[in-house]
Amino acid sequence: MARLKKDDQVVVIAGKDKGKKGRLLRVFTDTNKGLVERVNLIKKHARPTQDNPKGGIIEKENPISLSNLMPFCGRCDRQARIGVKILESGDKMRICRRCQEVL
Repeated sequence: MARLKKDDQVVVIAGKDKGKKGRLLRVFTDTNKGLVERVNLIKKHARPTQDNPKGGIIEKENPISLSNLMPFCGRCDRQARIGVKILESGDKMRICRRCQEVL
């Protein structure tokens, strides 16, 4: 079972954006990185195209290593370690180790 999935709320635990929270937009399993909303922003110089006729400098998210991210528990209001709870039906659920809240 994956520790982090798309649309999870995460906290950055290391790097220049340490402490920032955001939604995980995409997970790149081949490079073990993920895109977090409004975190690890870079400036990209874009030439004029039909979609963007003006061109200019664009700010966009850059992938960040998944090892620098932790899930955020809304009930504890802090970062959470993940546990797995197995239901009677055999399904697995990710839970916060501190408060047992389903993530």
